[in-house]
Amino acid sequence: MENEYAELKQLVKQEGLLDKQPVYYTYKILLTLCLLAASLSILVVVDNLWLQLLNAAFFAVVFTQIGLVAHDAGHLQIFRSASRSSIILLPVIFFIALDLSWWLEKHNRHHRNPNHIDLDWDINLPIIGFTRKQVLAKRGLYRFIAKYQAYFIFFAQFLEAFSARLDSIKYLIHGKKVRYLAIESLLMAAHFAVYLALLFYFLSAWHAILFIIVHQGIFGFYLSMIFATNHKGMQIIYEGNRLGFIREQVVTARDVKSNFIISFLYGGLEYQIEHHLFPNMPRNNLRKAKKIVKPFCEERGIPYCEAGIFESYIQITKYLHKVSAVLRNPDKISV
Repeated sequence: MENEYAELKQLVKQEGLLDKQPVYYTYKILLTLCLLAASLSILVVVDNLWLQLLNAAFFAVVFTQIGLVAHDAGHLQIFRSASRSSIILLPVIFFIALDLSWWLEKHNRHHRNPNHIDLDWDINLPIIGFTRKQVLAKRGLYRFIAKYQAYFIFFAQFLEAFSARLDSIKYLIHGKKVRYLAIESLLMAAHFAVYLALLFYFLSAWHAILFIIVHQGIFGFYLSMIFATNHKGMQIIYEGNRLGFIREQVVTARDVKSNFIISFLYGGLEYQIEHHLFPNMPRNNLRKAKKIVKPFCEERGIPYCEAGIFESYIQITKYLHKVSAVLRNPDKISV
């Protein structure tokens, strides 16, 4: 199996798909900063509630795009060294208030052990169960939510931004594995101070509160949508059924069918299988890598999943509904 991956990596390297893309990322970072400037300009200039709520939704898109740039930097897609990547990652803490050290540990765990029931934090959530055992372990309100989790997952996604900020703050408070504790803490605090000051200065109090609700809700939904459609409902890995690197990375991930709009919204992560196989590959090369990876997997009988966004959500909800059936009908056998 290791030879399979070495063979696949050699095919990808021959096409130059692992080479850094400084021109592309310069354009992408400048475009994202321009979008941020445009949204802030609307906030300052426009005096209309409905336009500001539309701007809040646009602001959520901008926040997610900033997060996607940080994601690429964290994977060393932009620079080869972690120290140079921090030039991008640290300012992102100020821009969107997601902690660098928390995210890197969480996301690196996910990449090392995708959908592993014990090792992947992304499938160990308080209100959603991905296995029969997880569902049965829920108590109180969490158990009620898990019982109907196929429906609640959509509402839960709107709370993702709040949850991620809470996790970031907890991580900073514990401080054991934080790379730059003082700097990261100051940047987080500065974000909330500037964010709230801007909104309550340029908007009335109630308009500012509505702006925050719309902005943070859509930001959370957008973030979680990307990762939900990429992995949720895909194969779960247990310690006793490890499949080897290439197979685990492929069978636990789902590619989302792409077009120009999807490519922008997902920041290349619609090619999730390719990203997991080559996490340091610049995002603009993932589409080309798919032309190599997909036939490679098909020739070796490795299941390769690809679906549209809505089809992905159908697969996710069916899976979650099946898993939670044991709570609705204890006599029914679930996965």
